[in-house]
Amino acid sequence: MSDLVKFVQDEFVAKKDFPEFNSGDTITVYYEIKEGEKTRTQFFKGVVIQKRGAGITQTFTIRKMSGSVGVERIFPINMPALQKIELNQRGKVRRARIFYFRDLTGKKAKIKERRR
Repeated sequence: MSDLVKFVQDEFVAKKDFPEFNSGDTITVYYEIKEGEKTRTQFFKGVVIQKRGAGITQTFTIRKMSGSVGVERIFPINMPALQKIELNQRGKVRRARIFYFRDLTGKKAKIKERRR
């Protein structure tokens, strides 16, 4: 049964060519918003807190600071409205899910850049 589900997902779900990113990386996500009959592109730039799931159900969470308020957004990787993902900076972190990042402020909330 699981082989059948995997076959259907591989055949019918359109794969988009996004760059490889992990938690701690700073990315910009461009997605389409429909307002009535009009559509526009909006972007969300922030640090990847976590990636979860696999295949068609994979999601990633991005956190950004809007003024002094932290804003998090969860994006499914196969969302049809996703247009483009830009990798701005690679971050050096030791964990796959950096929820401790929510409590940090000031200089402590800065993630070091990973050398290539």
